[in-house]
Amino acid sequence: MAKADGKKEKKGSYGADQISVLEGLEPVRKRPGMYIGTTGPDGLHHLVWEIFDNSRDEAMGGFCNDIEITVLPNNTIRVVDNGRGIPVDMHSKTKVSALETVMTTLHAGGKFGGDGYKVSSGLHGVGASVVNALSIYCRAEVHRDGGKYAQEYSQGKKKGAVKKIGSSKLHGTIITFQPDEIIFGTIKYDWNTIVNHLRQQAYLVKGLRISVIDARGYEGKIDTEDTFYFRELGLELPSITYYFEGGLVSLVKYHNKFQKPLHDNIFYVEKELDGVGVEIALQYVDDIVDRITPFANNINTKEGGTHVTGFKTALTRTLNTYCKKNEMMKESEGGFTGDDVLEGLTAVISVKLQEIQFEGQTKAKLGSMEAQGAVATVFGEAFAAFLEENPDDAKTIINKSILALKARKAAKAAKDSILRKGALEGMTLPGKLADCQSKNAEDSELFLVEGDSAGGSAKQGRDRRTQAILPLRGKILNVERARIDKMLASKEVRALVIAMGTSIGDTFDLTKMRYHKIIIATDADVDGSHIRTLLLTLFYRYFREIIDAGYIYIAQPPLYKIKRGKEIHYAYTDEERMKIVGKSNDVVEIQEVETDVPTEEAEETEEEVKKKANKFHIQRFKGLGEMNPEELWETTMDPNNRVLKKVNIADAEEANKVFDILMGSEVPPRKSFIQSNAKLADIDI
Repeated sequence: MAKADGKKEKKGSYGADQISVLEGLEPVRKRPGMYIGTTGPDGLHHLVWEIFDNSRDEAMGGFCNDIEITVLPNNTIRVVDNGRGIPVDMHSKTKVSALETVMTTLHAGGKFGGDGYKVSSGLHGVGASVVNALSIYCRAEVHRDGGKYAQEYSQGKKKGAVKKIGSSKLHGTIITFQPDEIIFGTIKYDWNTIVNHLRQQAYLVKGLRISVIDARGYEGKIDTEDTFYFRELGLELPSITYYFEGGLVSLVKYHNKFQKPLHDNIFYVEKELDGVGVEIALQYVDDIVDRITPFANNINTKEGGTHVTGFKTALTRTLNTYCKKNEMMKESEGGFTGDDVLEGLTAVISVKLQEIQFEGQTKAKLGSMEAQGAVATVFGEAFAAFLEENPDDAKTIINKSILALKARKAAKAAKDSILRKGALEGMTLPGKLADCQSKNAEDSELFLVEGDSAGGSAKQGRDRRTQAILPLRGKILNVERARIDKMLASKEVRALVIAMGTSIGDTFDLTKMRYHKIIIATDADVDGSHIRTLLLTLFYRYFREIIDAGYIYIAQPPLYKIKRGKEIHYAYTDEERMKIVGKSNDVVEIQEVETDVPTEEAEETEEEVKKKANKFHIQRFKGLGEMNPEELWETTMDPNNRVLKKVNIADAEEANKVFDILMGSEVPPRKSFIQSNAKLADIDI
């Protein structure tokens, strides 16, 4: 537990006058997407990040070293920190408690100048108030200056004044909130999403302990108002704690856990320049993709920004300068491009700015221009020194980039050859593609089906106006470690690329996409799953923009056709099958049949006819090729009846790791993954 007098006060006061007020709170519930991006799962978890970020900012300022996040029953989140505690004294402008001002007023916080925070992730100061506005219940509890204070809210409105409810020797803030189902609909927190995000944060703040507790299912066993840290209760709750001293170097090692490093020394620099704190760690691995993870004030800026631009510019310039200085490349080969030096790179870039500008409240991209110059200068000087001091590592990195350069030129020649060939043929579409009549990409769909048999049924059963069919023969190339030249040598991959119309690599153009729905329709068996995984690997590595645009779908064909008399039902899961069949008394018999072809039978009695009418005839579909065109249309292709799953990348880092493990060349990580997850697999024997 944190004692009130246990920390030395840092320079800079933090009282009511440091809380700035800009405008009211009303717009949040009307347009929540403007403040949290979406009201789907991402927005739901964004509420957790907003409250956590406030506690984390206290830690970045040196006022906090312990944060606990608990997922409580009834979809409630509780975040505790041992920081200074939100001020509770009267605010000079609002004439109410500073705590109430922070929780109920948009654009109110200690992040608009003054000495409240030197560095924070907050830009608009909307975090706590937005979470409050979008919660059916919210409670703020503050331990500060020997007192314990609390206030409760609903949908952003206070339920009473801030009250002192006791004395306390602790210091810190506890925020508990329950998201409003009116805003979010179905509310379900994903444990892995929360844990992965907070583990990442623990790497970024040295010396900060972050505990995550899952208390769902423990109703009535926890007193949420009389306890500071739940872990001190001694309950055996599912939990995990993160604490790292290694910082970004540890994070790079974590990212490369399933990779083969090309050099042992991990580059690292931490320096402040012109008020911008720059911290970077990197290491090259034996792979052809790059993994750059950027942060700005500890916010993961997934879309990059000025700090990433500065890093890439300095990386390319520094390696070109070193290579030329040491005569490691022929002049005829030109020089490295940005893509050459990124191949196989794992890097973490972290910048800290006092006046920070993000593009949008969700902070996906950094817009602060001063970060670009600071990163380029700090990283460029430090990386040049690293290369000079570690000549063996420098040689390895340069050779890796030279290999990438040669491969790029070979791939460009192969791609240009293929595209020129297509142009000479009038960009002829693949012969096996049954194209749709519509030329409007928004209305057009491309089904990727497994084999000629399924292709034949799909071509006959489709809506020719809007649905195109591309049969795939066998398993496509595993592109996880294949460059574009080798990839385009595969007939199946080349046919798909030409059919989509977007081209590939540096000539990729999403606006030329011929179909806004690419539907992967493979069989529900091991081979079908493998083909689906290979296709997803292809899209993930070379067509991420198509996934991000929401154009990739997975068809969900039924597993069973169930007939009872003249009634026909389709079941997509074993649970649906049991629900249809049920346990009623009129179920005389359940038969497994391979086809619906009638067999010659002797004339039946009336009693036998009635008995037969009560029998369930269940056909188990092993593949799409077993369905006739009518069945395939009715169950899998008809927009009015079908079930499609849209492919998105909720956690790019985790997806990247899984693709590395399952589709990469290293056998031990894949073997370990399979052994660890074997019991979770649904195997159809």
